[in-house]
Amino acid sequence: MSSVETYLKLAERPNTERSYASAIKHFTQHWGGMLPTTAAVLARYLADNAYLVSINTHRLRLAALSRWHTDHGFPDPTKAKVALQVLKGIRAAHAVPERQARPIELLQLQQVSDWIASSPRSNRQTEQIHQLRCARDHAMLLLGFWRGFRSSELVGLRVEHITVEPGVGMSIYLPQSKGDRDYEGRHFKCPALSRLCPVTAYEAWLAVSGITEGPVFRQINQWGHLRAEAMAAGSVVPWLRGLFLDANIDNAQAYTSHSLRRGFASWARATGWDLKAMMEYVGWKDVGSAMRYLDLSNTDLQSQFESGLTAIPESALPTKPATRRRPSPAPSSGERSYLKVVK
Repeated sequence: MSSVETYLKLAERPNTERSYASAIKHFTQHWGGMLPTTAAVLARYLADNAYLVSINTHRLRLAALSRWHTDHGFPDPTKAKVALQVLKGIRAAHAVPERQARPIELLQLQQVSDWIASSPRSNRQTEQIHQLRCARDHAMLLLGFWRGFRSSELVGLRVEHITVEPGVGMSIYLPQSKGDRDYEGRHFKCPALSRLCPVTAYEAWLAVSGITEGPVFRQINQWGHLRAEAMAAGSVVPWLRGLFLDANIDNAQAYTSHSLRRGFASWARATGWDLKAMMEYVGWKDVGSAMRYLDLSNTDLQSQFESGLTAIPESALPTKPATRRRPSPAPSSGERSYLKVVK
C-alpha cells in the first residue's frame, strides 16, 4: 500500500467504514440492487424498506450510496428530488420518538461498585482472574461515568496518554473521538473524588494488571491472560448489561454504552451545572447535541411549576372572592304596561 493510500485510509473513521460497507452490502446483496444505480431505483429501495428501519438508518444508507457514487465518478442519485421526497414521505408516515439510552443514576453506580467490591469468584475462576476482572470493571465503570465517555472513547484510552496526580486527578489525551472531525485531539480532566473515585480505580487496575503502555482496557481470556489489543467498542454494551445483571439492577437490558454519558449529564444537571460548563467538560460542540442527553423528569417539571406558584406572596392572594350580583333584566313593554295598571 502506498503512502497516499495509507493516509487516505487513516482519514476515514473505522466505524464509518464499517457502517458504509454494511449499507452497501444491504443494497446490493439483501435487496438485490445494482451499482451504479438510478434515482428511480433508489426511491423504490427506500419505499420497500420504509417500515423496516428507522429514519436514521435510511439516512445512513443514503450517505453510503452517495459516497460510493462520488468515489467512483458517477452522478449521485441520492440528491435527486424523487429520492428526497420519498425519504420525506417516509419520515412523515413513520415518525417515531427517538429511542434514548436509560441513564445510570448515582445510586445504581454505587450499587454496582459495591457489588464489584464484594462479588465472590466463581468456581471456574482463580483468584488472579477474579481480581483482574473486578479491577478492570470497576475502573471502566467509574471512568466511563465520571468522564461521560462514549464506548469508542473508553476503549480508545492508552496508558501513555494519561497522567495521574494522586489525590488531585488525572489528565487524559484522546487523539481522536467522534466529535473531533479534524483529528485535532482533545485533553480531558477528571478529578479525584472522596468516593466512587475513578482515579483510584484506574490506579488499582494498573497495579493489578501490570500494564505500563498501550490500551488501558483489554479483554481477559478464560486463563486470566490480558490481550495486547484494546476491547472492541461493540463489546461495551454486553459488558455493561452483564455487569448490571450480576449486580441485580432492574431492567439491565435497557442500558447501553450511552447510559454512562447520559447518566453523568443527568447527574450534572441535577447538581446545578450550567449548560456551558457541562458542554465543555463532556466535549459537546453544540447545544443541540447536549440537549439530547438532558431529559426533564416529571419531578423536575413539577418542581419548576411549584416554584412559580410559591413565588406569588400569600398577601397578594384574595382571602375570599368578591360576590358579584347579576343585574336584574329590564322589564319588557308588556310588563311596563301591567305595572302602570297595577299602580
